[in-house]
Amino acid sequence: MNSISEFVKKERKKAGLTQEEFALRSGLGLRFVRELEQGKETVRLDKVNQALRMFGKCAVPGNEDDEEDKT
Repeated sequence: MNSISEFVKKERKKAGLTQEEFALRSGLGLRFVRELEQGKETVRLDKVNQALRMFGKCAVPGNEDDEEDKT
């Protein structure tokens, strides 16, 4: 699972929302939310950012090794 999918799932659960509730509140489809949380690699960035905005975040370009540098 990738870090975005892990983040969304963790924050959604922390907010006490089901996938269905999160989909409704964020304006996203339930299928997209499920695929995002399962780590599907081919998702639309605009929709990823729509999900992340629920938690005050957004995806930004970066180098692949940036994630490794944080550990």
